[in-house]
Amino acid sequence: MTLPQPYRPDPRILELGEDFFDPVAAASFPACRQRFLNDRAAAEVGLETTDWAAHFCRFEPLPGNLRQPLALRYHGHQFRHYNPDLGDGRGFLFAQLRDREGRLLDLGTKGSGTTPWSRFGDGRLTLKGGMREVLATEMLEALGVRTSRSFALFETGEELERNDEPSPTRSAVLTRLNHSHIRIGTFQRLAYFEESENIARLVRYCLEHLYGEAPDAGPLRLFELVVARTAELAASYLVAGFVHGVLNTDNINITGESFDYGPWRFAPTWDVGFTAAYFDHGGLYAFGRQPEAIQWNLAQLGGCLALVTDDHPALSDALQGFADRFHAALAAGIMRRLGLAQGEAEQDRTLARAVTRALAESQVGLDRFFFDWRGGVPVEASGYDHPAFAAVREAIGDRRGNRDHPYWSDAAPCAMLIDEVEAIWAAIATDDDWGPFERKIAAIRRMGDALDRG
Repeated sequence: MTLPQPYRPDPRILELGEDFFDPVAAASFPACRQRFLNDRAAAEVGLETTDWAAHFCRFEPLPGNLRQPLALRYHGHQFRHYNPDLGDGRGFLFAQLRDREGRLLDLGTKGSGTTPWSRFGDGRLTLKGGMREVLATEMLEALGVRTSRSFALFETGEELERNDEPSPTRSAVLTRLNHSHIRIGTFQRLAYFEESENIARLVRYCLEHLYGEAPDAGPLRLFELVVARTAELAASYLVAGFVHGVLNTDNINITGESFDYGPWRFAPTWDVGFTAAYFDHGGLYAFGRQPEAIQWNLAQLGGCLALVTDDHPALSDALQGFADRFHAALAAGIMRRLGLAQGEAEQDRTLARAVTRALAESQVGLDRFFFDWRGGVPVEASGYDHPAFAAVREAIGDRRGNRDHPYWSDAAPCAMLIDEVEAIWAAIATDDDWGPFERKIAAIRRMGDALDRG
């Protein structure tokens, strides 16, 4: 039996001091219409019986937590161009608390009003954007990607004007549960202002509170940890068929947990050039270039940490280790999605190479392949007569996993392609029908249970 998790507030961010954030006030919304509440996540942090509207729409402080929301300061490279005018412009850190494993987690917001970093924005979030983020996080969590979790979504009763979608459109405020909102861009801001003492302070904070390491383990140790986590993240994106869309340095957090979903998409096939953002004209953040993008971002973090350590060659060596960690994580991720036990490292890498080559050359549906081949070579292999699948069969050999969950007997896999996302939104926009959205969340969680159980 799983015992209830007590609520454990722990606002450690205050240790960093006022150089890192600005106290702000939440917007006052005309309405608080509950659209999504994450009961699973709430139970894990002791908030399942909370007054959701009071705390996650009106943002009344949680007991023993931050007395006022904090807009975090950061900079970042956006499509490789440095921007010193960033920061939390439509969100803030609302609270910090511990989960049942003792991890320090953040409750942060999106669409909660203007801050000193809003520039010319209105600090708001469209309801469609909020709905899309819920779908993204639920799907990624089910597929084993380390991601933020959408915690609560409220429709707020305002009409918003947007240039890139039909307006006026409905508004929302989203709260998400993250393992930290400290970004690579947080370090970049401190480096920009040559605040070496604050970089050292942030290194200690991240080591102690985010990684459970000795706070004096040093910048190199932190960099090694971040390289390892982000290599796993990059691999998990490809295994899931996911394209984040905007892998800027302000969108990569220091714990290697994916967050902040805008123009995301899931790729129908293993297409390395598939992009999510309509404005990514050069394909910088295309499906197959995401590992490269994340490693480039790590190089920027390494440059910041070079200000507080003399061991620059070791930083370079750690960065060079990204590729090996990525390929190992890619092989492990493919094995997990196929439901096969890991074998010898080189055997698993051979299988991973065979799978990615077959998917790329055949352009078979990515979700369909992993559904059909779950547990080993399918008995009925029609549709997989492309020559490249021979290498997949050979690499799998006699390895088998179970398919005991009823999900594996469905006619088709649970997927999240753009046409279905748009259809879910159309039902909401046209008829205020949340049924397709709610049914999709249930289907995603059922798939996640099947992937966990085999």
